[in-house]
Amino acid sequence: MTNGNIFESLTILSLEQAIVVPYFTYRLVLDGARVIRLEHPVIHDPNRLVGDQVLAEERMNAYYLTINAGKKSLTLNLKEERGRKILHDLIIKLDVDIFVTNQLPKNYGKLGIDYETLAALKNDLIWIGVTGFGPESDEGAYDPILQARAALMDLTGEADGSPQVLGVPLPDMGSSEQVYGLAMKALYKRSLTGAGTRIDFSMFRSSASWHAINIPMTASFNKKLTRRGNTHEFFAPVSVFATRDGFVYLAVGNDRQWQALVSLEGFRKLDQECYRNNAGRIADVKNLNRMLNEITAQYSSRELLAQLASITVPASKINSLPELIEDELIKGELLTAVDAQSGLKITLSPPPHSTDYIKTCNKKLSFPPRLGEHNHEIYAADLGLSAEEMESLQEELII
Repeated sequence: MTNGNIFESLTILSLEQAIVVPYFTYRLVLDGARVIRLEHPVIHDPNRLVGDQVLAEERMNAYYLTINAGKKSLTLNLKEERGRKILHDLIIKLDVDIFVTNQLPKNYGKLGIDYETLAALKNDLIWIGVTGFGPESDEGAYDPILQARAALMDLTGEADGSPQVLGVPLPDMGSSEQVYGLAMKALYKRSLTGAGTRIDFSMFRSSASWHAINIPMTASFNKKLTRRGNTHEFFAPVSVFATRDGFVYLAVGNDRQWQALVSLEGFRKLDQECYRNNAGRIADVKNLNRMLNEITAQYSSRELLAQLASITVPASKINSLPELIEDELIKGELLTAVDAQSGLKITLSPPPHSTDYIKTCNKKLSFPPRLGEHNHEIYAADLGLSAEEMESLQEELII
């Protein structure tokens, strides 16, 4: 272990595509782990072809580049017996700590990636299968489908409008974060007992878990919850308000903050008995928001935010993504990766928390790998395959 990086000896082998597992393994990259992504030599991750072709080559499109920096790439055809044998050699010879996939369960046995097979090779292996609806279901799932079925869309949008998808893919990203937590738990268990773990993860169940308040309110207390636009179901005023030059989101979370707000010169006319407690404000929220909007529209966003900050009432300008990127708390935390071949530099999102590895690499990751970029490095150097064997495997589309 160097410079406090406790994950530098951790090896993750990932049969991954799309977002949910690639983002999970990207999180492990940020911890300094060695992540090796597996793809079929012909039927590769479809995300490689999504977004603009920002390099003068195929299979390195913009969408793929976003969450695959810092990884290594192998091609391997697991439909062939020779390919499955190579996978099993990788598990043993690379001393793989975590194997993860988001293949459908019906493919586990066909591809030789089922828990029983891989755990028999290495009994302390942490095996993770991420599926849309659990290990008993082969139903395919994309993020918006999960948003729809998990009632996330029904809660998103204007009260008199149609259901809307979220601005970020929560079932994908949220599942990735929850899988990350389970992986940490499994690593801790292994450090105590030496035992591996099987983790079957349902993205649908994960999506439902985010309703930690909504499900009890509905099932236990018969509260009708649905789309409400920008207002809050239980607190007021909490909404978007116009200014002279934009919009501000204002969140008054308690009666003390309300009293502080109406103590400001421009807001004093709202200091009414009926609004002095949250229940009264909720009961008349439409009128209250209308009157507040008339007041906030007289200020610039900067002026309004300065006044609200002076009384510690939470509020924010509604930033665009370019504005977020320039935020003083974010700009210095962004990661980068530079392509050694083309010189293309990409800017990546900040990690949720700075790790020892991020500090030692100075926020610079290796560029997202080309398809099979590390075949020679790993198959020849680590598995000991000869040049003749490598050539034969390539000709037969095994790698």
